[in-house]
Amino acid sequence: MKHLVAPSILSANFAYLGDAIKMMNESEADWIHVDVMDGRYVPNITIGPPVISSIRPLTKKIFDVHLMIVEPEKFIDEFQKAGADILSIHLEASPHLHRSIQAIKESGMKAGVAINPHTNVNQLEDILPEIDVVCMMSVNPGWGGQKFIPGTLNRIRKLKALIKSTNSKALIEVDGGVSVDNAHSILKAGADVLVAGNSVFKSKNPLQTISSLKHLDVNTIYA
Repeated sequence: MKHLVAPSILSANFAYLGDAIKMMNESEADWIHVDVMDGRYVPNITIGPPVISSIRPLTKKIFDVHLMIVEPEKFIDEFQKAGADILSIHLEASPHLHRSIQAIKESGMKAGVAINPHTNVNQLEDILPEIDVVCMMSVNPGWGGQKFIPGTLNRIRKLKALIKSTNSKALIEVDGGVSVDNAHSILKAGADVLVAGNSVFKSKNPLQTISSLKHLDVNTIYA
């Protein structure tokens, strides 16, 4: 499968969010990544269902919604109604993870589990056959614009092996500090989905940056 690119609107100018969606419609982006933060699970507050509902009619692209909130199970239906196609919740914030994943899938969305940089990937072993996406944080969650944590590459390799051993079909999504400069190494390690925020929206040519990320060839050897 060709890897996917999911620009994160966290890095867009929220005063011109409609323009950002229009740009992504014209781009080769596969998904639109939407970060939801509550100021409790992470030290930042972003957007919620009303904003997602307002931009949903502007695009047919998949809304990949990443909840960085406490008690995510309380808001599953709300985000489904707002227009989420994929809903990822944090393992660390979900004491009844299996029940929450079942609820996400029963609502008609694809289900994802996000994990923080310090979380052992082996904790995903029992849930991997049940989910569609693992959102692996390659920075500490809460803020855009952070630098990629190099140790993530080894974590991706471990997760890839675990996915194979459990016969899971889950995609590995890498979120945080992803750029054209490091994306080849991330894909080579085994990632399937690149979440890119600042590297897209702070670039001089976002369309070209998305295209560059999309057309990376993991079989090419870079110096």
